[in-house]
Parts: sequence; C-alpha cells; structure tokens
Amino acid sequence: MDISRTRSTAPGRTPAEPQRPTDAKRLRRIRDRIDREYAKPLDVTALARGANMPAGLLSRAFRATYGQSPYAYLTARRMDRATLLLRGDLGVDAVCSAVGCATPGIFVTRFAELVGVTPEAFRTLASDSAGAGIEGMPVCVAQRVARAVRNREAPAPARPLA
Repeated sequence: MDISRTRSTAPGRTPAEPQRPTDAKRLRRIRDRIDREYAKPLDVTALARGANMPAGLLSRAFRATYGQSPYAYLTARRMDRATLLLRGDLGVDAVCSAVGCATPGIFVTRFAELVGVTPEAFRTLASDSAGAGIEGMPVCVAQRVARAVRNREAPAPARPLA
C-alpha cells in the first residue's frame, strides 16, 4: 500500500505549489521578529500565536521557505551574535544571558555544535587572529563570513573511546 498519496493537503494545492503572498509576508515578519527579539524567550507557539497561524503550519512553512526550522534559525541568530560579543570583553556567562540562552550549559553545547569550538576556544582564536578579523570588512560581507553554520557542517571533535 502506498501511503504517500494519503497525506492530505489543502484542497487544490499540492506541496510543491508556491506559497501565497500573504504567507510569505507572515513568514518574513516572523523572521524579522526573531532577528529583533533573539535575546527574549521565544518559542514556536508564541511566534505562531503572533502571526495567527497554527504552530505546526508555521514550522513546516518556515522550513520550506528558509531551509531550517524557526528554532534552528533563532539558535543560529543567537550564536551569530555570540561570536561578535565573544570578541569583546564580556565573559561566557554574560554573553549567554545577553543572547537569550537559558543556561550556560545549553549555550556552550549549541555554540560548539554550530561554530565547531567552545566559546572559550573561540575567544582565544579570535584574540590570536585579531589582525585578520572581520573588523575591516563591510558589514554585509562580515555577516556572511562570521555566520554560524548548522547541519553538521562544523562537526564537533571526535572523542576517543575509553
């Protein structure tokens, strides 16, 4: 039995159809809200409520449009900001609370997952290569270069088996 055809979609609409303009506007507003309020405690339910959409629909539409879930996008924005703050004088705990992470443990884990090194190691690397940093680049180029990467493109170092 082929169950792929039993999954229902909206009447007259296939999953490959482009989104309506109103859906694109809503998703853009949600993405902009995440960019503005990344330091606040945001969750998919609150974002969906603000856009008058069901949470499941928001997650599916956001992933289809931007290639990642709203939570993954929020986490990436927080880590982008954290990389900039770690280049300054703030400690890891201060950066953790400044970017809206609940605990330092979660922050360190997510940072290492996305950036590939721990926050302390990143700070050391950033201070060692201070002359070759992003300071002299235009902002649009610096954001692309310093952007946190997801989807296992920056794998964590392998741990030896004991």
